Amino acid sequence: MSIIGVALNLLLAGLLVAALGMGWRLNRRLKALRDSHDGFAVAVRELNTAAARAEQGLTDLRAATDEAVDMLADRIEKGRALAAKLERLIDHAPAPQRLAAAVADPVAERRLGALLAAAREARPDRYQQTERAAQTERLAPRQRPEPPLRRTVEDDLFDDEPLTLNVIRGAQR
Repeated sequence: MSIIGVALNLLLAGLLVAALGMGWRLNRRLKALRDSHDGFAVAVRELNTAAARAEQGLTDLRAATDEAVDMLADRIEKGRALAAKLERLIDHAPAPQRLAAAVADPVAERRLGALLAAAREARPDRYQQTERAAQTERLAPRQRPEPPLRRTVEDDLFDDEPLTLNVIRGAQR
């Protein structure tokens, strides 16, 4: 064998080794591509499932919206009927002069004033409460005094003089 034959055989062997290396690298890349293709298929299936759930959710939402529209329309209709009924009642209400005469009853006015005065007397004044707390503290300094009663919104109702119906209406006698 000549040197040229050996060189060509070596060149051929080198090319075969290079082709083998390229084939091996190509095989790895194809395997990675197949794996990613499988992952893509899984992602597409999951996307399809999510789209089906979203479509079902939209269907449910449309049904709920239709139900709410029906219920709201029914309530609006009932509200209009009640408003019409209220207008009829207002139209057939007694005249304001007759109503004022019924309210201007002096007996009812005295009764209302007496009730308000009795309610005011039944509630202790804030000053009286603090005086009692101070007396309790002086008498028994070692004992813990009762906390003062908290004022409520109802206490404000009874702070002023009793109102008469004429004062409420702004009428003069």
